[in-house]
Amino acid sequence: MDTESNVTYITLDGHVELSKYRYVYFVIVFTAYIVVICSNSTIVCLIVIHKNLHEPMYIFIAALLTNSVLYSTNIYPKLLVDFLSERQVTSYSACLLQFFIIYFLVCSEFLLLAAMSYDRYVSICKPLQYPTIMTKTRVSVLLVLSWFASACQISVLVILSAQSKLCNFTINTISCNNAIYGLQCVKSTVLTIYGLVSFINSSVLPVLFIIYMYTKILIIVYRSSREVRKKAAETCLPHLIVLIVFFTLCINDITAARVESSLSKTVRLAMNLQNLLYHPLFNPLIYGLKMKEISKHLRRLFCPTKIT
Repeated sequence: MDTESNVTYITLDGHVELSKYRYVYFVIVFTAYIVVICSNSTIVCLIVIHKNLHEPMYIFIAALLTNSVLYSTNIYPKLLVDFLSERQVTSYSACLLQFFIIYFLVCSEFLLLAAMSYDRYVSICKPLQYPTIMTKTRVSVLLVLSWFASACQISVLVILSAQSKLCNFTINTISCNNAIYGLQCVKSTVLTIYGLVSFINSSVLPVLFIIYMYTKILIIVYRSSREVRKKAAETCLPHLIVLIVFFTLCINDITAARVESSLSKTVRLAMNLQNLLYHPLFNPLIYGLKMKEISKHLRRLFCPTKIT
């Protein structure tokens, strides 16, 4: 702690042989950041520009990809600075802010995926009622609720964490994830209980809802024509792949924080980098290649001479 300015500083001790590989790390992460920004932003811009993509499904995809840009911008610039710095430190308040943005976006991602599963259910199982159910107003409400509910939920965690006394000032990660709880002198019962409730509300319940929606879709599709099954596969499969990968990375994040003492520094770094790199790069790849309309616009953008 800086006693003169009364600022608490946290050391990020998750880097491995930084003095030896700092420029390698920098180039890799900088390249990944540029690719994340360009790939996600390109698809979002296509959705905004083209009117045939102004459908609920694509609006939700744009929201997810916007989350990926915000998630990366919250973490990558600080990482790049740390790679070139002699000391990898951050103020506790900045650490809490990064923590808030990370888990606010994670929570909203689950809620957006749940909204997308409902959209697919209505589109496939109730096609005649789709225009009256998935109106612009309802889509806007679902978007706002996904972000607002997540922000409120994570804000409470941040406020409780900010009030906790710290006895440790080093975390064995490269970003301020849930490892910050290890800084506290005593684990707060209130914080633990609220964290568990928050995890259930923001992750478990949305996943159960998604499973329920896709189970109903599967039952309807199984009884339908081949054309309906093809449409369902084209629109639902990318969402399910994204959900599975995202949920796996979240479990990876929780596991890394819980068993970090039994893991080597290299393994912890690899697990942290997986969470930081995979999802922001994976989303545009899946939606860009697997969503027919988006893929068509991408081909027109980058290979206009090959489109007849």
